Amino acid sequence: MEIKIIIQRQENPDTKPYLQTFLYKGDGALTVADLLAEMNAREPLMDADGKPAPRISFASSCHEKKCGACAMLINGTPKLACSVFLNTAVQKDNTVHLAPLSKFPVIRDLVADRSATFAMLEKMQVWLTRKRDEGEEQARQLQYAAGQCLACGCCLEVCPNYLAGNAFGGAAAMIQAYKAIEQNEDDAHRAELKKQYEEHFFNGCSQSLACAKVCPARLPLETIQARANAHLLKKHSILQKR
Repeated sequence: MEIKIIIQRQENPDTKPYLQTFLYKGDGALTVADLLAEMNAREPLMDADGKPAPRISFASSCHEKKCGACAMLINGTPKLACSVFLNTAVQKDNTVHLAPLSKFPVIRDLVADRSATFAMLEKMQVWLTRKRDEGEEQARQLQYAAGQCLACGCCLEVCPNYLAGNAFGGAAAMIQAYKAIEQNEDDAHRAELKKQYEEHFFNGCSQSLACAKVCPARLPLETIQARANAHLLKKHSILQKR
């Protein structure tokens, strides 16, 4: 099997991106992350035209779909490079296209700067002041599921309402807000969490549910969102009764 690996490259945030093609020969029984590591181990690394090429920058850590670091566009779809095998990614024209996530600034090549996601969580004050003691079994199970979020950015890449730096935090912020709202004791901070959730997610979500379709962890995003919304609407119900 001979595959053309077409990679969108960028030297630094201030330079223009360009495409560079490489060749792979083999059975394709390796992940995209392993392929990039194998290419970087070549001495020297040559492109498809036989010209020397600089090492390819990409983020990677666990190689087991646990950290989310290797999120990138594979044939235009956000996926984890460690979870996609080359022989399943190859297209009919024997090509595989790799690019960084487009909703975030590019640091270099396939490495995107996702710090805006974590800045949003800080802005929303997503932390606990005091943990609640009670909790339903179903809620605990959902809390566990929400805890598997990788903060990889795949959900934000496909979200029609998300743009790094704007007020809408997307599903990545919604999940963390849900965990904090449900676990935090009913105090002033919990009230603030609900306010922040309303401003940075509830008011901006158009219910496209594109996030649920691409989530690498297959999180029950609809159920998590419904539960978070219920906490918010309960707050509004109490205020209306007053």
